[in-house]
Amino acid sequence: MDFLLHNWLLILVAVGSGAMLLFPALTGGVGQGGMSVADAVQKMNREKAVLVDVREAGEYANERIAQSKNIPLAQLSEKLPQTVKSKSTPVLFFCEHGARSGRAAAIAKKLGYEQAYSVAGGMRSWKSANMPVSGSKA
Repeated sequence: MDFLLHNWLLILVAVGSGAMLLFPALTGGVGQGGMSVADAVQKMNREKAVLVDVREAGEYANERIAQSKNIPLAQLSEKLPQTVKSKSTPVLFFCEHGARSGRAAAIAKKLGYEQAYSVAGGMRSWKSANMPVSGSKA
């Protein structure tokens, strides 16, 4: 009991750090609210999800995922309905780091897409997971 009384700050830090580690797992989140690369690949294989790269055309030309479609974020509202006609089709958005894809998923949800997801970490996470890329940098 003396240990607890004398080391209350140490115990508080340990409990707090443990809670911060468990929070994403308990809430189902990955990073900044995105889907992991493994979950994205699974969704592509099982549910025929469409992969949409929201980077600019130059970034896409340098390095891309072969089966992805390029719609720059600024053009998403007008071009997404032409690219993905069914609003029940899962749509996975990604960019370089994951920030733009999070905005893209929010835009898609406002457009009525039921299953719009951001791939957490974007192209960096994709390459870190040793997934295939094509283009001049590949």
